[in-house]
Parts: sequence; structure tokens; C-alpha cells
Amino acid sequence: MSAEMTAYVIEEYGDPDVFQRTTVDVPEPGPEEIRVDVAASSVNPVDYKIRQGAIPDFTPEFPATLHCDVSGVVDAVGEDVDRFEEGDEVYGMPGGAGRQGSLADYTVGHAGTFADAPESIPLEDAAALPVVALTAFEMLTDKTETEEGDNLLVYGASGGVGHIGVQLADHLGATVTATASTEDKREFAEELGADATVDYTKTDVETYVEEYADGVGFDTVFDPVGDDHLQTSFEAVRPFGTVLSTESSSTQDLSAMHQKSLELGVVLVILPVLLGEYQERVGDELEQIASLVDEGAIKPAISARFAFSDVIDAHETAEEDDLRGKIVLVNDA
Repeated sequence: MSAEMTAYVIEEYGDPDVFQRTTVDVPEPGPEEIRVDVAASSVNPVDYKIRQGAIPDFTPEFPATLHCDVSGVVDAVGEDVDRFEEGDEVYGMPGGAGRQGSLADYTVGHAGTFADAPESIPLEDAAALPVVALTAFEMLTDKTETEEGDNLLVYGASGGVGHIGVQLADHLGATVTATASTEDKREFAEELGADATVDYTKTDVETYVEEYADGVGFDTVFDPVGDDHLQTSFEAVRPFGTVLSTESSSTQDLSAMHQKSLELGVVLVILPVLLGEYQERVGDELEQIASLVDEGAIKPAISARFAFSDVIDAHETAEEDDLRGKIVLVNDA
């Protein structure tokens, strides 16, 4: 192996055109790490928010290699790793926030942040899953225990986290009402397993709570959008219900939580990577997610594919915010 590799890095915050193609040293895995020959990555909001400078505490050291998601083939194994061996096809969330990420020919990460890739989908497609599937999985099985017959409202149902959330909630036996802004997205949500859909741009909360939650409120509101949706979630959920969110950076009036005796579960799946602790949690959950994929319970929807060399175009497309599912980037080195 050559001692150098191609990577796409940023040396400052800014628009998508801050990405630069460069040559860096191939990283060596530490005792508890593996090195992966990268097949693909994908774009998540956290990736472009880091690039923008919106969440500087999450930025790897400059020059920063971004992107949290990865799929590929194990190329080298640290001396204390017995979970993987060279040649294994894996997917994971080893870096991209706090430490160097996956937008390169090779990436290294703690072995606990990887799992064997699902067998029923192409290896490149597996890169669409880690961040969004881990988020939906933790929201529905960790922050609450979604059960048969639960009445669930999903905001942003056609987006990255939302489209996995709809499928997983349906698999767990919930009745799912999904919100989306266009007819195309609402049809997509129904294809994913939603029992009903709502055009939230034209329908107020009271109306869809009356129609789909007996005027009382949903058992659980699944909110991967945040901001003002979080306030709406408090209105849409029933007394003693649960609101699940990935966003808590906005300022909200929490009095409704007290008035309704609500639970609020907030998920940040990259926390183990940022902390350098609890990293096996990531791999353990990815194992369960791979099983769900292979059972046919969930499948990533991929709206567009780009090469690593077209990462600027990929980020521009991701920020248009009119996508169904995910954008995958394929390593074209």
C-alpha cells in the first residue's frame, strides 16, 4: 500500500466550494481500531452544518475530513480487535465529528463504531444508513419503547431520519401518521408504511389531532426536524405522552411539558464518537439495524448518487432540502 491517499478536506468554514481535494497520509489503526477501504459515504445535515461552521464544537481538526457515515472493506485491524478481520464488509459511524471522517480513500475508527454490513443491499447503499438509522432506532426503542397499537406522529417523514422512522415504527406495530409538504412526499410516506398523511403547510395541529388522534393527542411524536416543530409536538401529543427529537438548539416554551406531564427524549447519535466512550453502543445498534434491513423491515431510500470528486455538488443538493431519503457519495478514487 502507498503511504498516501486522496481525501476531500476543508481548511475553513463556508459554502460547499470550501472542499478541496488533497493528498494525506494513510492513517494507521490504533490497538482498538480498524482501517476501512472506503466504498461510500452519505450526506447528513450534521455534515453540512459542520462545514458551514454552525456547530464548531463538532469539527475535526483542520484540515478536516468530514462525513460521519461510511461503508467499505476492512483493510487493517488493531492488535486488540477480535470483532473484525481483513476483508470484512462493514458499515459504521467512526468519525466526521470530533475526529477525522470518511470522505477519503481510507478511514480509521474504533472497532465499536462498526458492524457487519447488511447482506441484502449493495455495500455502497449501506453508507446511507448509520446516522439516520441509529437516530430513528434510538428514538423509537431507547428513548421510548414503541409497541403494537401505539399512535405515532412523524414529522419530516420523507427526510433522512423520518423515512427510516416511518418504516421502523410500522415494523414495531405502531399506527403512523406522517407529515410532509408535498403530495409526492406524502405518497412516498405511504409507500414506506404510513397509515395516514398530513399536509402540515395547510392543516393546523388541532385539525389533524382531531382526525387522527381522537382529539386527545398522539401517544408519541417523532420529531427529527426541531425548531418550531418541537413546539407543535407539544401541542400534538396526548397527556403523559412522549416527544422525541434530534434538535434542541432552538428556544421553546416548555410549559406544555409540565401541563401535560410529558416526556422529552433527545437523541445525539454521534455522542459516543465525540466523547470517545460508549462506542460499542454504536456497533451493537448497527448490528440490530443490519438484521432489520435483511429482514426487509427497513431499507434506505437513495434520492441521488454522487462521486467523492463531486462532493461540492452533493452538498449543494443536500442543502436544497427537497429530498426524499438520502444522498450517497461513492468513492471514485
